Amino acid sequence: MDHFAGLDVSVKETSVCIVDDVSKIVREVKAASEPVALLAALKNAGYHFKWIGLDAGPLSQWLFSALAEAELPVLCVETRHMRAVLKAQINKTDRNDAQGIAQMMRVGLYRPVHVKTLRSQKLRMLLTHRKLLQSKATAIENDLRGTLRNFGPKVGMIGTVKSEARIKELVENVPTWLCWSNRC
Repeated sequence: MDHFAGLDVSVKETSVCIVDDVSKIVREVKAASEPVALLAALKNAGYHFKWIGLDAGPLSQWLFSALAEAELPVLCVETRHMRAVLKAQINKTDRNDAQGIAQMMRVGLYRPVHVKTLRSQKLRMLLTHRKLLQSKATAIENDLRGTLRNFGPKVGMIGTVKSEARIKELVENVPTWLCWSNRC
């Protein structure tokens, strides 16, 4: 007998619903949104999972990777499609959503989403953070230029290599009436 599971993931807890191939609910449980807790809720010699579905969200890549590594047949499903189907429910709760996801897995009413590998996720994160740091450095440089310009000194067109020296030169040559520290 095949089993299907639906995971409604939130930040702290995940509602888990397991149904068999004739739509009977075999188990419902809440577990922490951690791979170890979810594996404990899903691992049972009596279950023969055909599909385990979870909707795409902030934790789904992490949980998907852990469940796939444990050799469970897990699918990450498209959120908007899932939401449209689950919106028809009378009582919208995490428990009912998990039941709905399990039933959708059972009847094949889902759109799978490609989950990137852990390596590609790490590379994307590094590139995103690099871009953020570059934009912050540019913003600080522009802010320094604007602040100095308000008091007369103009930085001018300089490259990245000479910018620090030019800023120091302008700050050291600030007229004494503009000084706000004891250095002048």
